[in-house]
Amino acid sequence: MVRQNGKKALTPDEVSEMYGFSKGTLANLRNKREGAKFYKVGRKVLYRVEDLENWLFQNPVQTVDSLEG
Repeated sequence: MVRQNGKKALTPDEVSEMYGFSKGTLANLRNKREGAKFYKVGRKVLYRVEDLENWLFQNPVQTVDSLEG
């Protein structure tokens, strides 16, 4: 994990390990310009934790339980 001005950033390896996405899936999403925002520093790719979590939680699946009440 890389820290810059108090912000946390993860490499694709760390994202894969922490969130369960394969590195190939992350690369495909980057190539299609889909998925979470990412930043390139030279050849290094970084994801901010905040951007990953915003992307993950932006489209929840509605279930029967969430519709009741």
